[in-house]
Amino acid sequence: MDNAFYTTLTRQSGLMREMQTVANNIANMATGGFRKEGVIFSEYIERLGRDDPSLSMSAARGRFTDQSQGVLTQTGSTFDFAIEGPGFFLVQTPNGQALTRTGNFTVSATGELVNQDGYRLLDGGGAPVFVPPDSAEVSLSSDGTLSAAGQPLAQIGLWDVSDPADLTHRDGVLFDISAPPAPVADGVILQGFLEGSNVDPIGEMSRMIAVQRAYELGQSFLDTEDQRIRNVLTTLGR
Repeated sequence: MDNAFYTTLTRQSGLMREMQTVANNIANMATGGFRKEGVIFSEYIERLGRDDPSLSMSAARGRFTDQSQGVLTQTGSTFDFAIEGPGFFLVQTPNGQALTRTGNFTVSATGELVNQDGYRLLDGGGAPVFVPPDSAEVSLSSDGTLSAAGQPLAQIGLWDVSDPADLTHRDGVLFDISAPPAPVADGVILQGFLEGSNVDPIGEMSRMIAVQRAYELGQSFLDTEDQRIRNVLTTLGR
């Protein structure tokens, strides 16, 4: 197998991974707080010899998450919160703390604010947010202060990591953190709103078509090259 074959194979593998990423983005167009992802291609270059051309191969070795703002939709629900600007909500999961932009919370049987998976929302000090069962006129100020009838209950924190590499997409709308998150000062929390996915449907469909065409061209080359090699072996074997 020659260098052209190896080079095309690594490219095909990367394109397949990118196609899967685009498909996942499209599948989550309506998932609140979802962040679209992309694939990062790297180039490997090796010098083969003084009189030979160098070998260049591309591979999909990384992934990035687009943290641009999603569209905000007004719901009017008391415990629907949306972040405008930077930052994440901090929730407690069975596998440790995680960050999320999804803000549709409910009050659990024990009076704690939890997300749709039952994970507890944490305040600015990292403690669960508790809402007494008899609370009335629950309101949230833009700085995250949650109050009932004018009396403060807790201050919901906004968090982020200093290095994007410390943020790992776990599944759905959750992000694992490999380093302690830091408070975010310039984010705003809106009550009665939810943030949608930041996936651009038209852009992702166009991207899918481009990746599919590139993959088909690569496959066509591999088929042609395979047939050429077969013809050479057949001729030499006579």
